[in-house]
Amino acid sequence: MSCIVVDDEQHAIDVLVHFIKQVPFLELRGTSTSPLQALQMVNAEKVDLVFLDVQMPDISGIDFIKAINGKCKVILTTAYSEFAAEGFELEVVDYLLKPVPFPRFLKAVQRVADSIESRAESSQVDMLEDDYLFVKTEAKGKMLRINLQDIDYIESLKNYVAFHYNGTRTLALLSMKELDDRLPVRHFMRVNRSFIIALRRITGVEGNMIRLRNIDTPIVLGDTYRAAFMEKMKGKLMG
Repeated sequence: MSCIVVDDEQHAIDVLVHFIKQVPFLELRGTSTSPLQALQMVNAEKVDLVFLDVQMPDISGIDFIKAINGKCKVILTTAYSEFAAEGFELEVVDYLLKPVPFPRFLKAVQRVADSIESRAESSQVDMLEDDYLFVKTEAKGKMLRINLQDIDYIESLKNYVAFHYNGTRTLALLSMKELDDRLPVRHFMRVNRSFIIALRRITGVEGNMIRLRNIDTPIVLGDTYRAAFMEKMKGKLMG
């Protein structure tokens, strides 16, 4: 999920950039202390999410939201709670009060990820309408159908990825980033640099080890991916 940070205070930008680097599904496209420059960034490239300060010179965060006219999701960041009501009237996803604690930040970005999931899925009709995808295999000119519901996990192997499903392994000419961007986030999640797992296959989590159904060897939960994974698991946690 691509994002930018807009704030007239560099220190505030630095804090959010530090947080963004800890969330695997966030991709920082840029930062700016100028809202006018940030408007150009939004118009020039694909941006899914803007972290936006409210009180800035030239134009306010509220006017910025009106100017982008729904092109991307917005999380407001400010030291003043009185702007919350107006922000929500403009359909911002969340409102973060400075200083922003990381758990609260993570909750807000997960909310954004959930809110754009349906939009992302609608752009993947070839994958999701019938719950399958076609991949180019290592054999030249060969394409293979893989049902999403059959996938146990996907493993990175240098220039290839390996789909593990139904007790078999298929190599495909894809990158992990391509899969991370396209697979439905409701059902799949990257848990370290080399593995994407099917969430429905999880049978347990022990420390930093994730156990999957019918898979003998547990998969390591990477430190960089832990916070996002645990936030995802909270929705299923009882007691």
